[in-house]
Amino acid sequence: MAERPKSDRLHFARLMSPPGVGRTMIKKLFLILLFALCARSVFAIDEAELDSLYRQFQMEEVEVTARALTKDIIVPQVLKGIELERLNALSVADALRYFSGIQLKDYGGVGGIKTINVRSMGSQHTAVYYNGIQLGNAQNGQVDLGRFSLDNMEEIQLFNGQKSDIFQSAREFGAAGNVYLTTRKPYFKENERVHVRAKMRFGSFALANPSVGVDIKLIDNLSLTLDAEYVYSDGKYPFRYKRVFPSGETAYDTTAIRQNGDINAVRTELGLHHYYRTTGFWRLHAYNYYSERGIPGAIVNNVWRNGERLWDRNTFVQGQWQDEWFGRWSTRLLAKYANDFTHYKNYDDRLLPADNKYLQQEFYLSLANKVQIFNWWDLAVAYDYQYNTLRKDELVSGVTDERFARHSHWLSAATAFNIKEYLRLQASVLMTQIINQKSEIKNSPKVTPGLFMSFCPYPAIDLSINAFYKQSYRYPTFNDLYYTDLGNANLRPELARQHSVELAYKITNDKSPVANDFGYEIAAAVSYYYNRVTDKIIAYPKGQQFRWTMLNLGTVKINGVDAHADMSFYLPLRFVLRTRLNYTYQTAIDVTNTGDSYYGHQIPYIPWHSGSGVLGLEWQSKRGDRYGLNYSFVYVGERYSQQENIVYNYVQPWYTHDVSLYGEWQLRANQDKQPIWLKANVEINNLLGQDFEVIQNYPMPKQNVRCTIALRY
Repeated sequence: MAERPKSDRLHFARLMSPPGVGRTMIKKLFLILLFALCARSVFAIDEAELDSLYRQFQMEEVEVTARALTKDIIVPQVLKGIELERLNALSVADALRYFSGIQLKDYGGVGGIKTINVRSMGSQHTAVYYNGIQLGNAQNGQVDLGRFSLDNMEEIQLFNGQKSDIFQSAREFGAAGNVYLTTRKPYFKENERVHVRAKMRFGSFALANPSVGVDIKLIDNLSLTLDAEYVYSDGKYPFRYKRVFPSGETAYDTTAIRQNGDINAVRTELGLHHYYRTTGFWRLHAYNYYSERGIPGAIVNNVWRNGERLWDRNTFVQGQWQDEWFGRWSTRLLAKYANDFTHYKNYDDRLLPADNKYLQQEFYLSLANKVQIFNWWDLAVAYDYQYNTLRKDELVSGVTDERFARHSHWLSAATAFNIKEYLRLQASVLMTQIINQKSEIKNSPKVTPGLFMSFCPYPAIDLSINAFYKQSYRYPTFNDLYYTDLGNANLRPELARQHSVELAYKITNDKSPVANDFGYEIAAAVSYYYNRVTDKIIAYPKGQQFRWTMLNLGTVKINGVDAHADMSFYLPLRFVLRTRLNYTYQTAIDVTNTGDSYYGHQIPYIPWHSGSGVLGLEWQSKRGDRYGLNYSFVYVGERYSQQENIVYNYVQPWYTHDVSLYGEWQLRANQDKQPIWLKANVEINNLLGQDFEVIQNYPMPKQNVRCTIALRY
């Protein structure tokens, strides 16, 4: 493998953005409306530009260097490429643990459901996008990130507030936080037409995880990608579970083997990528995931249940088309159809019997336009429509063929200003209207604004002060409203107000590590945020993992500080030292009613302190062989499992240490032939074998090992 260009360490979307390229145009009808908004600069490159330039870069092997961090108004947290490879992570959920401001809900094991919470806003306030289109679940509003593999993942991004690009779909303006998952794009050098990737991962708890990926160049500028993966684990891991009464007396102390935590899952993906001219492209992507898994249940009073099973099928087909007109007007069209099936069955005769089936369908369409009025002024407008249906069959209770439907409309307008390199402004307004059947909630539209600013007093040193104010609106899900016995049709929608101020800095020494010169890249950001959520809806397990109790907490105040830093040091003798540090402090307290016993208490499962760190040392030979040692650390501080912050509800802090050792070798180095690469990796997770729980009564695995062998051609 050729030496990785230094630009591989930088984000393409910020590296290769020539000024004045690909600005969009909208109708004059919206001009006055958008001008009245006030706004910020757009400096993030359009996807069309990104793809076009990405292809040019890949084909021509051009080395590009530039500052990347402060070109976003709110600095995103990014993991991509080799950074993702180095992490001891099996799924997207595992990788997100290394972002600041994130709380991960993990019920344990490979098959355990995994959701994220950003800045204590709740999972439903975090939108997850797969290749630019949002993943949806109208039933519970959550996305199980455990089912998304890293094997075909190119990049993961987290934006607080929203992206620093007004050219986006309307609904992207509506979330409090956005996670973007981008799969690998096909890349072919001259005379290459086929790439093959094969991987086999195995390890503790009978883990077997083979995967394969194929890229085929059909014709110039048209390529096909195919990815497939199988995951099996019996989920039987040892644990020790100890509970202590408030008096200090031990209630029980149990050592056992976790049961009914098995998973069988198959993922397949198919993609078509076509580029034309220098500005246009279209993509089609099909995704299918099927799993059968056991739900081990909570351990309560030294008793645990093993009679619950869950079947999932998630399928979607999505397309994206984008082009540029007259050098100033850009248009983007998105479309998606999704079909999701869930089957939950309880065999435990100690619980109420259940045999429930749910079928969801989603139709989604988005049209966005952007125009560059002047070199320093952009305008954009977008409209999204989505239609969701849910069919529910609860065979035991006799409720069959119960149907729910929802029409969703989003209309956004945004504008952006760029005052040289010093000041960037962006403003947006979003109108949301949700029309539910069988709901007592009024269907009046909601309007939510956003205002973003970035001030760079000294552009030469890449230091910026960034800030934003934004409102976000979250409507109750189908489960919130209608779930049997637990749904509440009178739930009020949430309204969140976000305030954030951030200081971001980057310094780079461009000396080449190839020439054994000392070089470094240091990027850091620290932010303070204040969020206020009214009529906050929370959901937490009620004895069973698949059942929830729904509450309006009233008003929640959230104060926090996020800090993260990425540092790379290029040392003599072709060594590279990389480190990544994240820390979060936050308070998220209920301030609804002074008469409540939990007034002023931290809301459930929000720690005051949390953080993570990654340290990696890598050596690379002249022909590209790589050897590395990686260490990672995750810490989550004390928190409470219920609304009252009392001793009985106290959940202890936990931390884990993970290490990995890897090597990658070129088996065929003939320059006239396509190289063949072999990679081997050994990971030890929870190195010290700590007993811990992310969710109370759900013990996590102790020390475990994974081994990976990968071949790519």
